[in-house]
Amino acid sequence: MTRILNLTLHEATAEQAAAGLVDGSDRAAIQRLLTFEACPDRATIETRAAALATLARAERAEAAMLGGAPYLMAPLERALSAAGIDPVYAFSVRDSVEVRLADGSNRKTQVFRHAGWVWV
Repeated sequence: MTRILNLTLHEATAEQAAAGLVDGSDRAAIQRLLTFEACPDRATIETRAAALATLARAERAEAAMLGGAPYLMAPLERALSAAGIDPVYAFSVRDSVEVRLADGSNRKTQVFRHAGWVWV
């Protein structure tokens, strides 16, 4: 099974972990690198992408699941590919569940279920 490093702000679900996703040993560093408190310039984006790729190599990832700020994704895909790590995205299906409440109203929720990886 391919070792896929989780490069998102969200912890891996049980379904994703069963499909090879690992959260990595330094979630705090990943979260720091993915979080922008101010509008970044190109150099900042490229630096963050390179740092995430370096972290993924240190984790011995064969692939990395991406998710986050759209302006980071293309540079991150390039940095990972240059490091020999395949960028992937999670594919989820949404299951809608509607529950009738005691007051007669309905509550609708959506549950996202992991259904595979999109390799780019």
